[in-house]
Amino acid sequence: MSSDTAYHFRFKDGLVGAQMLFVAFGALVLVPLLTGLDPNVALFTAGVGTLIFQFVTKRMVPVFLASSFAFIAPIIYGVETWGIPSTLCGLAAAGVVYMLLSLIIKLKGPAAVQRLLPSIVTGPVIMVIGLILAPVAVNMAMGRTGDGGDVLVAKDIAVIISMASLLTTVLVSLLGKGFFRLIPILCGIIVGYILSLTMGIVDFTPVLDAPWLAVPNFTMPEWNLQAILYIIPVAIAPAIEHFGDVLAISSVTKKNYLDDPGIHRTMLGDGLATSLASFLGGPPNTTYSEVTGAVALLKVFNPAIMTWAACIAIALAFVGKIGAFLLTIPVPVMGGIMILLFGTIMVVGVNSLVRSQVDLMEPRNMCIVALIVVLGIGGMTFQTGEFTLKGIGLAGLVGVILNLVLPNPRQ
Repeated sequence: MSSDTAYHFRFKDGLVGAQMLFVAFGALVLVPLLTGLDPNVALFTAGVGTLIFQFVTKRMVPVFLASSFAFIAPIIYGVETWGIPSTLCGLAAAGVVYMLLSLIIKLKGPAAVQRLLPSIVTGPVIMVIGLILAPVAVNMAMGRTGDGGDVLVAKDIAVIISMASLLTTVLVSLLGKGFFRLIPILCGIIVGYILSLTMGIVDFTPVLDAPWLAVPNFTMPEWNLQAILYIIPVAIAPAIEHFGDVLAISSVTKKNYLDDPGIHRTMLGDGLATSLASFLGGPPNTTYSEVTGAVALLKVFNPAIMTWAACIAIALAFVGKIGAFLLTIPVPVMGGIMILLFGTIMVVGVNSLVRSQVDLMEPRNMCIVALIVVLGIGGMTFQTGEFTLKGIGLAGLVGVILNLVLPNPRQ
């Protein structure tokens, strides 16, 4: 291959990689914008996390790793309760859970994880993740802070903007063709932002003051056992979904990645990427279905494309004005997106029960699902001394224990 031809292929790969990053960009930065983390750090950790994943999986799997939606609710709660550094400690522990599951899969096979964490446990936990902070989404959609304590935008204006963002996202996801169907959230944000500009509620001062080049605001975690115990159960759901993500990209490329490089390697790569992100102040990483959809649409299966996407993400992380611009997005725009997002997460949990054909009228299943959901959403707290367990953490632990101890009539 001549040098000109090699350059042509590298240039083409770079353009496709940039497009893959664009597909992931809306969801990638949405998580830090909703949770109070730094968007530039999220860009950096997504890029580095993807490179780590590629190294662990021997650059065989064309996937991009970035901010996980499953952790939005616990991050918001954790930041409000313990602060960002302590929350990052819990998120780093979630990555360790992935690594332990990878070891179990390596030693015992994928079936061992499925026996410990069947859909009767993971489904309701996912539902709790989606529902526990539903009031935050509604408050933000009405122009208030997440806790509803302060008014940031007049309610009438906020509702118009949030509903426009929500409606656009829904319509694009349902009616969008080709490339647009891959970026419904980004379309919703754009429409909401333009509407906010026309109503004069966007302040560009932070963008003008921000430097063009700046080191992302990296943050180190601080030890907090309560945050660890609260967030660890959340890792159960995306870890199980990881199987589905790998199966999806396998079906797109017509290669069996479960066997080669192996699901234990993909899980390990995901866990290392998540822990590294948390040690730098970024949200946990996960494989992006949006990018898998783009791979299927463009029929570009070369993992080198994701190397380009990762490198471009890392480069953009050092552009200070990008993070400043993203922070100018008004609260109602994010609120409208969150209404759909949290509802969608809840539906994913329901769907996992449906696809597994779980009989919810069977007394054992009914008890497990009922207790997970009500204890998780209702605010039940278990406390002894300084140790406290509640919310998603309590729901997940209760689900695992009940599944292990309650007799199964079919056995």
